[in-house]
Amino acid sequence: MGRQTGPEPGQLLRSNARGKLSDPMPDLTLPVSADLLARGICRAVEDLGYAAMTEFPLGNGRRVDVIAVDGGGGTLIVEIKSSVADFRADRKWAEYLPYCDLFYFAVPDGFPRQLLPEECGLMVADGYGAAILRPAPHRPMHANRRRALTLRLALTASQRLRRVLDPRI
Repeated sequence: MGRQTGPEPGQLLRSNARGKLSDPMPDLTLPVSADLLARGICRAVEDLGYAAMTEFPLGNGRRVDVIAVDGGGGTLIVEIKSSVADFRADRKWAEYLPYCDLFYFAVPDGFPRQLLPEECGLMVADGYGAAILRPAPHRPMHANRRRALTLRLALTASQRLRRVLDPRI
């Protein structure tokens, strides 16, 4: 008997009348949630040697979808756009640029990529991973901002870990 595998990324298992799972079918009706995309993006950047965090507040009061830092202090930010409406309604991404060396948009497969600015990196993501389709141009962050951001990342990561380990906090 052959080994059974799970559904392909972007597919949904449907159950038959008896409640048993049948063959995977693509889910063409629901947009991919930003949370699932964030999970795939974090997995992908961690495979590239970064440590990733989601929903991170910057010093300018904005909150980024995904931020990641590597062992040398290099920082990337990923702005998730799960739909065209999401992209058209949100123009705050330019305010993220001073807080990273690399900036990417991440979209689900099927998103019309020609809408996204060419001067930014591009990833296609799902809940399992992400692929870089266009590398982000390197824009070195100012040294003082890098130091402040690195400290903020360390404090935020420590606080989040403590809340997981001690629910009373």
